[in-house]
Amino acid sequence: MHVLYGSRGSGSAAIEVALGLCALPYRVVRAATWEPDSALDELGRVNPLRQVPTLQLPDGSVMTESAAILIHLGLAHPASHLLPADSGQRAQVLRGLVFIAANCYAAIGINDYPERWTTATTKPAQAKVRQGARLQLHRHWEMFADTFAARPWLSGDELGALDILATVVSKWAGTRKHLALHRPAFLATLQRIEAHPAVAPVFAQHWPG
Repeated sequence: MHVLYGSRGSGSAAIEVALGLCALPYRVVRAATWEPDSALDELGRVNPLRQVPTLQLPDGSVMTESAAILIHLGLAHPASHLLPADSGQRAQVLRGLVFIAANCYAAIGINDYPERWTTATTKPAQAKVRQGARLQLHRHWEMFADTFAARPWLSGDELGALDILATVVSKWAGTRKHLALHRPAFLATLQRIEAHPAVAPVFAQHWPG
């Protein structure tokens, strides 16, 4: 059985959807650095960075980084359609996954923990770092929306890894509100993905109401 370390409202939602599409049994261990009563010590033993999501595979090996986990599951379970069979479509999905990981996820990390990215110790200075990160994050999402069109899904002919990761990561740091004003058609695509039968039940657990 796969073991998924994660928490409500975190990136582990994307991996739960993916494991469901792969029809793989798994159990979730609640663990997050912002939840001190969670299984942090156990998470730290399998991932010293204590990141979520972290996925322990049935053979005991460990996968980290959301994009890498999704790519691994897509390659290991092609019937899931996480990755397209067509090489051209697959190349664009891989590009999109790495775009989100390198640009959007990275900016969210700065937004959430600005004190880690500056030597300034005052709250006003750290707030400026957060503001800059959020502005850059929203610019990156505009670029993503302009680059990756739904055909009919972001992953191509079938709902897949890129749809899942984009829909989860866009939940954070005011992105949805920004997209409503600046890329409403792309926001509508994300909402359509959320309503997919493979996605909706997981999202209802992570973002109730």
